[in-house]
Amino acid sequence: MSKEKGLRKIRRPAARKPTPDLADNRDFANLPLESRIGAVIKRRRAEANLTLADLSAGAGLSSAMLSRIENGMAMASLDALERLCAAVGIGLGDLFKETDTQRGSAQLVKRAEQMEVVRVGTKFGHTYRLLAYDRGPRKLFEPFFIEMDKKSESYPRFAHPGTEFIYMLQGRMEYRFGDRTYLVEPGDAFTFSGDVVHGPEKLLDDRIRFLAIIFYNT
Repeated sequence: MSKEKGLRKIRRPAARKPTPDLADNRDFANLPLESRIGAVIKRRRAEANLTLADLSAGAGLSSAMLSRIENGMAMASLDALERLCAAVGIGLGDLFKETDTQRGSAQLVKRAEQMEVVRVGTKFGHTYRLLAYDRGPRKLFEPFFIEMDKKSESYPRFAHPGTEFIYMLQGRMEYRFGDRTYLVEPGDAFTFSGDVVHGPEKLLDDRIRFLAIIFYNT
């Protein structure tokens, strides 16, 4: 028997496709869920300076199983995912949030679709158009286009959670915040805490238009 016949042919494993970089949202968004979960865990492990053996030991999984999870070749149970998250210092909710938000989202609300909504100032003749509809489980922000005129002799006061941002488009007004008033003119940007009583104090022009965005604390 020749030496060549006595040798065993070594089968080399097929090259795996590299896990797409999370920075490339287009690739990431097209991955199946198990691949997105694996990519997030792999990145979090690297950020925590943990080796594959470190994380597998901390989560009670074999290194081989963890490798399969990170490369999207196996789906871990919820119990295993919870242990993996704890080992890299994040919550299970954070993991799924990262796998989902990488897809991104967009919302276009055409002018004809912008709803006029009723708020405290409506009874004073103020018009509020809601510019975006938050579809998430928690309200993160509310953007409004607001129109006012001098026909109203009195103005409402507001207080609400979060932070409010006003950008003046047309007209000038004095705006009350607590015990102070501010002159707000076209092009001015005014940001303040929503839980302090605030509202228009005096309109200096016949027509007032501005954008108001309320960011709610989460």
